[in-house]
Amino acid sequence: MRWALVKVCLAVTAMVVIAFAVPLGLVIREMASDRAFSDAERQAAMIAPALSITTDREELTRAVLSTEPGDRGRLAVHVPAPEKTADGTGGEALDIGTRRASPKDIATVRKAGRASITAVTGGFALLQPTALSTGDIAVVEVFVPEGEVSNGVATAWLILAGVGAALVVGSVAVADRLGVRMVQPAQRLAGAAQDLGEGRLGTRVPEEGPTELRSAAVAFNSMADQVVQLLANERELAADLSHRLRTPLTVLRLNAASLGEGPAADQTRAAVEQLEHEVDTIIRTAREQRPQTQGGRTAVPTGAGAGCDASEVIRERMGFWSALAEDQGREVRLAGVDRTVRIPVARPELAAALDALLGNVFRHTPEGTAFAVDVHHSGDAVIVLVSDAGPGIADPEAALARGTSGTTKAGAVGSTGLGLDIVRRVAESTGGDLRIGRSVLGGTEVRIWIGLHGSSPERGRRGHGRRVGRRVPWQRRKEPRTATGPTARP
Repeated sequence: MRWALVKVCLAVTAMVVIAFAVPLGLVIREMASDRAFSDAERQAAMIAPALSITTDREELTRAVLSTEPGDRGRLAVHVPAPEKTADGTGGEALDIGTRRASPKDIATVRKAGRASITAVTGGFALLQPTALSTGDIAVVEVFVPEGEVSNGVATAWLILAGVGAALVVGSVAVADRLGVRMVQPAQRLAGAAQDLGEGRLGTRVPEEGPTELRSAAVAFNSMADQVVQLLANERELAADLSHRLRTPLTVLRLNAASLGEGPAADQTRAAVEQLEHEVDTIIRTAREQRPQTQGGRTAVPTGAGAGCDASEVIRERMGFWSALAEDQGREVRLAGVDRTVRIPVARPELAAALDALLGNVFRHTPEGTAFAVDVHHSGDAVIVLVSDAGPGIADPEAALARGTSGTTKAGAVGSTGLGLDIVRRVAESTGGDLRIGRSVLGGTEVRIWIGLHGSSPERGRRGHGRRVGRRVPWQRRKEPRTATGPTARP
């Protein structure tokens, strides 16, 4: 579509340039010719007063040489021979100057009494008839070189060609920009529709471009928001239905406790515990919103549920966890959340990921262990660092593997990896990643790289070291001791 528009604009502009430039060039050539012959007529008229007074050769020769064209050899005077007298005597014809026109052309002009232009070697000759005092007709010949007839025509044609080429190039450039303005929104809309069909529910398109494409973008974003809302409602319904199973499971667990000892009783109690575990897993899975899948294009996140303010969510969740941290004597530091940082992650997802990381800190480090949360904005990505002063993780790769258990350096049993898997999927849904390493506090550092525009972590990592940003002093959090928030994982 873009190139078709450029071709049409090129053809139309070329036709317009040809339609105006060619006639204008011809007019310029005619004007140059008229100017040259007008000057020749003026020069021929300069010798007319001398011809009206005398026909003496010497007098006429001086008069011819006194003019500019005569001095340059471009002016000639042809005086006919006078008629014979009664005694049979008469004068002779006079040809003063350099004659270039043929005698036939001179005789024709003298007989017709009208000026004429004839082609001669090297240019043109203007033949101007002039009446003598004797009643005869003399012919004044002015030579006009071919270069003067076309003087300035080549330059004018070159200027016209340059102007025409500039118009063509300019029109092509404007058509290309207009084509881009029309094609890019259509391409983004098509790409977003493909992403939505592949399951990336956080895909949105910017509402820009021509009016029709803006309307299509508004309709697409509205449809995507409705899809996200419908899926969220289905997940909540599945979670609520699973939650209703907890009441009969409680009765079963109490009944199983009264069965006494024995293989059958132990098997029953184990089955009840396994069933409770599966119900909890179903509830957590149902409430995990995943509007995007890993990889693929990343469109501009707009609309409800497509993004959140990372600083606001982190402040809210740290306000919850700081109450428990104060009870356990943990020093807490929070930095980088003093300004709005929009990320393409749903608010519940970011809160669940942060709760999973902070919950790991409380579960796998001794009481009194300090921890910190830092937020850094690098232009094309947001980096969230959760670090602690605990014993660290012996095998980071195993900790990132879902469904496997590991041990800390202190020998404590590690987690199943479900929490870190949730955090990893949140990061990868934006084109980012999750890394585990050693923190400057001496314990574990979990780095979440969240891409803002589908940026690659490798590209952004070149400009950032392990700890990004300015360090700030430690401080005790003085938050209310009442835990609030959508998710609580102490």
